Amino acid sequence: MSDSPDRVPKLSKEEKDRRFQAELMPVIDSLYNFAFRLTLDEDDANDLVQETYLKAYRFFEYFEQGTNAKAWLFRILKNSFINDFRKKSKQPAKVDYSEIEGYYNSEDVESDSDVGGTSSDMRQQAVRDLIGDEVASALNSLPVDFRTVIILCDLEGFTYEEMAKVLDIPIGTVRSRLHRARNFLKDKLEKYAQSMGYGSGAEDQETDEDDTITD
Repeated sequence: MSDSPDRVPKLSKEEKDRRFQAELMPVIDSLYNFAFRLTLDEDDANDLVQETYLKAYRFFEYFEQGTNAKAWLFRILKNSFINDFRKKSKQPAKVDYSEIEGYYNSEDVESDSDVGGTSSDMRQQAVRDLIGDEVASALNSLPVDFRTVIILCDLEGFTYEEMAKVLDIPIGTVRSRLHRARNFLKDKLEKYAQSMGYGSGAEDQETDEDDTITD
C-alpha cells in the first residue's frame, strides 16, 4: 500500500458498502475454495474467509478500484493464514462485527442466511467436484507452499505476476516452486495409479521376459 494515510480517499459508509458488495463479494466462492484447500477443514475455512473480509472492509480505502479484487483478497487471506491463523487454529474466533454491520444487515445477506448451513456444504462439495478424489488427496498431501502455487495457477488461473504479488515472492521463485509442485503431484499420482494396478502392460511383459532370461 503506497498511499500514506492522509492521501487515501475517504468514502462515505454508503459508498464503501456499495463498492465492497459489488467488487469484493463476487469472489467469495473462489476465496472459500482457496481457504478450504489451505486449511483442509470446513469450519477453519469459513473462519479464515470471515477474517479476510473483515480485514478487507477495514482497509477497503486502500483498494484501487478497477484493479484485481480477487488477487487483493487472496493476498489478504494468504497473509492471514500464515501470520495469524495457524497460530490460533481450532480456537474460537473473537470478531468485532461493528465495522461491517451495514453489510451483514443487508437484505442480500439475510436472504443468503435462509439456506442455513447448506451454503458452506455446497461450496465444499463444489471444491470436491472440481477435481477427482485422487487428485484432491494428492494435492492435499503436498506441503502448503507447493499446494498454494498449484491452487493459484492451475485451479484459480492467476498469472505468474499475480501469484508473485499474492505470495510476496519473485516471479522466478513462483516458476521454480510451481515446477517442483507439479513434479511432486505427478509423482504422487503415479504412485497412486500403480497402487491401484494401473500400468503399462508392455512394460510388465518386458519385465517378465527379462526375469525369465535372468533365471
